[in-house]
Amino acid sequence: MIGTMFRSQDVPAEERLDHWRALLDRTRSSEIISPHTADFRVECRLMELGEVTVLPMSFTPARYRRSPQIIRRADPERYHLSLLLDGQMALEQAGRASAFRPRDLHLVDSSKPFDLRSSGNRELRAIRGIGVDFPKALLPLPAHRADELLGRGLSGREGVGALLTEFLVGLEQQADTLQPADAPRLGTVVLDLLSTWFAQVLDAEAALSPEARQRAMVERVLAFIRQNLHDPELTPSAIAAAHHISLSYLHRIFQRRSQGETVAAWIRRQRLEGARRDLANPVLRNTPVHAIAARWGLPRASHFTRSFRAHYGLSPREFRLQTLPEHHK
Repeated sequence: MIGTMFRSQDVPAEERLDHWRALLDRTRSSEIISPHTADFRVECRLMELGEVTVLPMSFTPARYRRSPQIIRRADPERYHLSLLLDGQMALEQAGRASAFRPRDLHLVDSSKPFDLRSSGNRELRAIRGIGVDFPKALLPLPAHRADELLGRGLSGREGVGALLTEFLVGLEQQADTLQPADAPRLGTVVLDLLSTWFAQVLDAEAALSPEARQRAMVERVLAFIRQNLHDPELTPSAIAAAHHISLSYLHRIFQRRSQGETVAAWIRRQRLEGARRDLANPVLRNTPVHAIAARWGLPRASHFTRSFRAHYGLSPREFRLQTLPEHHK
């Protein structure tokens, strides 16, 4: 498991807002104002991924203001990116004001005053989102270019922004199964996706290191593969063409990421794992084995059976019988 949980229900009601403020002070101090102080509710997982901190959270509508006085007292020199998943927020920083809706992201700089607040009529309905804190020095872009992003609405619905959004959501969903040893590498992936996305938004990709561009490309390739596992025509050549890179470059960057596993082998393993999950799913007990194989891009039944047996030691039918013994009752 990665991360520690904070739940306001574990704290006396009169202390909840102070505890929440203390938790946020670890990355950026701000004044927190809420009309719901007597019943303030928050749930947050603090995930420390090396130099990057990811904070999936839900909280009672509130306002967060970082004033010049607070900045003078302490400035951690960090950027904070927020992904909004549910609710509405409004941000003012660097002379810009923007409103945000679900799947929007916004960036703030701890060195500049900001005013971030819930908006809309939600009463006590929680705001949900995922925050990312990281040192400003780790962003491989000139500070004056990063300033262009402050206070702007940034969409997480397409391109690398969507890939970053899905990665952050996946981190939250898989936090209980991830291991502490995975944390530094996951933090690097988050930072590479952030850097690549910001560079694209600013048309400043040349500022990124070749290593950062390569790692971000691998994550785009992996996301593309997962989305297209159902397609029998998903081949390394098709993947390379879809990303406008050579086949040899695809193999080179992929094997660095997968410790030697080839693209084709990774695709095959993902398909077999998907089919295995479906075969063990009681809801799909009446779906024929060949139909499950086909939905995972494996339309040749005999080839699927041989591959499944080689990987798991049982045929697909034997595995289903063992996992769902009541199937034939």
